[in-house]
Amino acid sequence: MTVAQGVRRAFDGREVLAGVDLTIREGEFVALLGRSGSGKSTLLRAMAGLDPEIGGQLLVPRRRSVVFQDPRLQPWKRVLDNVVIGLPRQGARERGRAALAEVGLAAHERAWPATLSGGEAQRAALARALVREPELLLLDEPFGALDALTRIRMHALLRELCAKHRPAVLLVTHDVDEAILLADRVLVLTDGRIGLAREVRLEGARQRTDPAFAELRGDLLAELGVADGS
Repeated sequence: MTVAQGVRRAFDGREVLAGVDLTIREGEFVALLGRSGSGKSTLLRAMAGLDPEIGGQLLVPRRRSVVFQDPRLQPWKRVLDNVVIGLPRQGARERGRAALAEVGLAAHERAWPATLSGGEAQRAALARALVREPELLLLDEPFGALDALTRIRMHALLRELCAKHRPAVLLVTHDVDEAILLADRVLVLTDGRIGLAREVRLEGARQRTDPAFAELRGDLLAELGVADGS
């Protein structure tokens, strides 16, 4: 269980997080939407343990991993060495190879990061996160820099891997459609607090042609202050 209670954070006197309460159950996939500057990534960084100035209470699993929009691969290390960085040496390379196979990069273990496409680099970053078997997987707009077709493939891969490994997941995204397609629950961060929460319980809601998808999309866009012109 991942729990945030009364989480606060201010920058230069401006309160970005104003008492956020959030619970993510084991194996649950939560997507967090919000306007630019709303504090989505600030909350994610707090849960990752990357912000010592955070206020409030956070109860997060010890085993947690983060995937950022930038894959952040070290260019002087080959792909496999990037995946296993920081792991205990015994058995690390075997685990790393298994993780690369899961994301479809088994043939790229000795490649240099500079030779990978954007999608391949993000697959390597995902392998690096999952090889640690995290109880909490934090995703900070990991597909934001990818083209539309690659994003679709990455969505399918992420759903498959999360179903297999069953971590709790927090996805920060600007993309309302992405949130609905991937998450069990979609939240909107407004004025430093969770302003709207919607469950995505019906499989039909994940199909863009289903009326449930359009209804949920409209609700979320309205909360974000955007008219749904689709």
